Amino acid sequence: MTRQTLPRCILITGATGGIGGALAPAYAAPGVTLILQGRRVERLEQLAEQCRAAGARVLLEGLDVRDLGALREWVRRISEQEQPDLVIVAAGVNTDVGPHGEGEVWEDTQALIEINVLAVMATVEAALPAMRARRSGQIALFSSLAGWRGLPSTPSYSASKAAIRVYGEAIRDWLAPEGVKVNVIKPGYVTSKMCDEMPGPKPFLWTPERAAQRIRKALAADQPRISFPFPLNLGCWALGIIPQRLSSVILRWMDYGAGHA
Repeated sequence: MTRQTLPRCILITGATGGIGGALAPAYAAPGVTLILQGRRVERLEQLAEQCRAAGARVLLEGLDVRDLGALREWVRRISEQEQPDLVIVAAGVNTDVGPHGEGEVWEDTQALIEINVLAVMATVEAALPAMRARRSGQIALFSSLAGWRGLPSTPSYSASKAAIRVYGEAIRDWLAPEGVKVNVIKPGYVTSKMCDEMPGPKPFLWTPERAAQRIRKALAADQPRISFPFPLNLGCWALGIIPQRLSSVILRWMDYGAGHA
């Protein structure tokens, strides 16, 4: 990607996460404004220092995306003031059924849906008026390869990522005539604290930096679905279309059962 194709202003929610934290420096350059949101203010400051050293102008926001009212107000205000060309909605969490299949904790499930689904939709809703008014802009939403077929160890996470996949595909077609691009990112396993805490095997593990470069290039090319790595994407897609009895057997054989002692 050449310097000329870089967006001028990028907003990233979940910038203190693994991929979000790698995307910010990947876009940092002179003449670029980065608007970074995250819950860990200390990590945000470290990220800002790194991006400013690369010549970028950096704005930080430490709000909790579960506060949907504050999130919508901030995104709408910053969209009007800074007019981001690209909004990357990367904030997300995970939960699982426990090492012995005890079941998900309701409070964790509720928080996950608020962050992975409601906060994503709230961010999009607040960012759209400015983009639609100028008939340009791009929104990148994070789904997951788990959105192809629900994993028994992470049912709520899988459901949230399936929801964002379908939502992103739908609004891409809705907004295309207005010049607003929407892309759905479907990563496999990428090294991060959240990934480390996920149960089950983690084949084809990527570094956040590798994932960020793949995403950056694919967004520049306006790929509707940005799925990686290829072998795992193909396998997860296939699990979603074959009969469930067969996919269940395969998941158990691969040690993706409901409990991992």
